[in-house]
Amino acid sequence: MDLNIMKIAFIGGGNMGEAILAALIEKKLCTPADICVSDVSQERLQSLKDKYGVVVTGSNREAVAGKDVIVLAVKPQTLTEILPDLKGNLKATQLVLSIMAGVRISKIGEGLAHQRIVRSMPNTPARIGYGASGWTATSEVTKNQKDSARAILGAMGKEIYFDDEKYLDMVTAVSGSGPAYVFLLAEALIEAAVKIGLPRQEAETLVSQTMLGSAHLLEQSGQPPADLRRNVTSRGGTTEAALKVFENGGFSKLVEDAVKAAYNRAKELGEAAKS
Repeated sequence: MDLNIMKIAFIGGGNMGEAILAALIEKKLCTPADICVSDVSQERLQSLKDKYGVVVTGSNREAVAGKDVIVLAVKPQTLTEILPDLKGNLKATQLVLSIMAGVRISKIGEGLAHQRIVRSMPNTPARIGYGASGWTATSEVTKNQKDSARAILGAMGKEIYFDDEKYLDMVTAVSGSGPAYVFLLAEALIEAAVKIGLPRQEAETLVSQTMLGSAHLLEQSGQPPADLRRNVTSRGGTTEAALKVFENGGFSKLVEDAVKAAYNRAKELGEAAKS
C-alpha cells in the first residue's frame, strides 16, 4: 500500500478521530478527498466537512467502501451499535485500526468477522502532534499495512509497536491515562503557588512553562530522569527540602499504586467487553 495514497474511513468523528485526520492531512499522508467520516451527528459531520474538506456521510457502509484503512474511533460502549453495519461489508484485505480503549482484538474480530486488525492506544496530546501511541496487530496484517498503521499513529507523535496485546492495558495505564496525572500535578503546583502568595495567573504561567521545559529537557538530554533530578538538587538546598516531603509522603509508592489501579481497571474493562 502506497502511504501517499491511503484512503481512510473514520467510523466516528469525535475529538480523537478529528486529531488523527487533521494530522494525516497536515503531514500530507492523505488528501481531504481520501478521507470519509461517518457519524450519527449531522452537526458534527458538517463541522468536519467545513473545517477540513473531508467527505462525510451518515452511513458506515458507505464510508468504508473502497477504503484501505477503517479507523474505529467510536466510544467502546457504542461498538455493538456499529458492528451490524460493518459485518459482511468489509473486504478481507481492508485494515481495521481501533483506537477504542479496553476493547480486545478478539471482540472486534468476532463482531466484524474480520482478521486484519490493529489495536492502538493513543493519548490526548495527539491532538497537537505530541501524542504517545502503543499498538499491536494480528498476524494477518501485512507488512505494508503495519507500515500504514505506523504512519497514521506516527503522524500524531510517537508510536511504539508491541508484539503482544497484553501490553496495551499497560500502555493505557501509563500513557493513555498519563496526561491526567500530569494535569493533576500541575493543578496541585498551581494551588500550592497561590497559597504561598503568588498571583494565580503568574503561577499558571510558571507551572505550565516549567512542565513544558522539563519535558523537553527529559526528551532531548538523553539522560535518565533520576540524573536530571539529581542535577537540580543541591545538598541542603530548596529542592532537597521539597523532595524530602515527597519521599516522606510515599510519593513513588502512590504513583505506583495509581498506575496499578488504572491497569487493573483497563483489564476489567477488557474482560467486560468480551461478554
